[in-house]
Amino acid sequence: MRNFIIRRILLGLFITFFGAMVIYFVIRCLPSSYVETLARQRASSPLSNKTYQEWLDQLNVVYKLNIGIIPGFFGWLGNALRGDFGESWHYGIPVTERFNQVIWYSVVINIVTFIVQIFISIPLGILAARKQYSKTDYAITVFALMGISLPTFFLATLLKYGFSIKLGWFDLYGLTGRYFTSMTPFQQVMDIGYHMILPVVTLTMLSIGGLMRYTRTNMLEVLNSDYIRTARAKGLSEKVVINKHAFRNTLIPLVSYMSYLLPAMFAGSLITETLFQIPGIGYVSYQAIIRGDIPFAMFYSTFLIVLSVVSLIVADIMYAIVDPRVRAN
Repeated sequence: MRNFIIRRILLGLFITFFGAMVIYFVIRCLPSSYVETLARQRASSPLSNKTYQEWLDQLNVVYKLNIGIIPGFFGWLGNALRGDFGESWHYGIPVTERFNQVIWYSVVINIVTFIVQIFISIPLGILAARKQYSKTDYAITVFALMGISLPTFFLATLLKYGFSIKLGWFDLYGLTGRYFTSMTPFQQVMDIGYHMILPVVTLTMLSIGGLMRYTRTNMLEVLNSDYIRTARAKGLSEKVVINKHAFRNTLIPLVSYMSYLLPAMFAGSLITETLFQIPGIGYVSYQAIIRGDIPFAMFYSTFLIVLSVVSLIVADIMYAIVDPRVRAN
């Protein structure tokens, strides 16, 4: 088991290294550039005594963009291993400081979405499996496929149009209301929670389909097993068969599957947070990326890679604990 875990960790480090290298290469090749924008602003200033090209050359030296991509990446990697991800060009403060300011909004949204998703998807998946090929099964399947197929921007727009514009129940954008500063601490927490309802609903509706279908498929496989038929032949009630025997064995692959959901939701929240202008890590990273903020973009991309790799390692370990045959691979 120890050798299995070590192999998985080394593979994870290998994936993280080359993933970060590819992302650095792509970001360096983006057409948008903070340095070019800043050079243009300084060159157009009445007090400037340099041309645009002179400012650009000087700033490229300051931000080490005058060296090749490979030396630049290894320079970034060396600093990153020491915990120094640089200063955000767009926000003007260290990347990690800005990350700490906004990450908790994303954590709250994604954890709430994760919990709601579990309490909706798993019961509906089990119900669909128990009533296979019935109207209930077809209705749940259609609902799941809609959640899988709908684009984030389309669903978010529909929700905002219906609940914000037509009904006026929620604000279109933002995390707080106009009277937030005059509220008590408890009222401020409730106001933030109120503004998070539509983003959570959006993420939940988009994510429950996959888990629902996965639960249904695994439950059907378990229900067709010999020991389930034996349990029914012994005269056990259907409730006991489902809850005590079938669900326990369905839960094993579900736990492994759910380890993939958090990195997927953090990546997907970039679009949702941007559409609702929630100042979480997704929205802040989007603003940095479109402005060519290489330090922040690199940190956010590496954060997603590490989160995904850790989730994969956890899933592999769970499988290895349940099924010893996996350790030989």
